[in-house]
Amino acid sequence: MPLLGWLAVAGALASAAVGLIWARRRLLLVSVVGRSMEPTLRAGDRVLARRVPLARVRAGDVVVVRAPAAMTAGRPGLPGEGPGLLIKRAHAVPGDPVPVQRVPLLRRQGEAVVPADRLVVLGDNPPFSYDSRECGYIPGGDVLGVVVRPRRIAR
Repeated sequence: MPLLGWLAVAGALASAAVGLIWARRRLLLVSVVGRSMEPTLRAGDRVLARRVPLARVRAGDVVVVRAPAAMTAGRPGLPGEGPGLLIKRAHAVPGDPVPVQRVPLLRRQGEAVVPADRLVVLGDNPPFSYDSRECGYIPGGDVLGVVVRPRRIAR
């Protein structure tokens, strides 16, 4: 192959590598393992999430967050969620009123509004969901992304 051909191949590979790095920094692909988000998401579904900071999350968004440390201690994977991740609906974001009716645990905190670096998350299927009702606020640094596209697996 002539030198020009090799340069073209090298350029294409470099572009593909840059594109892959860009995608991995901006996107996250997560498989749903449990029942906590039924009927919105079911086990086996895959979701594409756009990596965003807490400031870009809105109440009602489906989010991917790191599971609280107390939940993952000594476990290789979480029942129903996958290793170290939770997929939940953002129920209240910074500045929203604290939803003490839905999440009585937060009554102990004494705040009237959700603090600046915190998030309240709930599963769509409460009997099968580990969420803010058990663990309280999710730290803003544990927000990994907002789901932009679920992919339903044919059953």
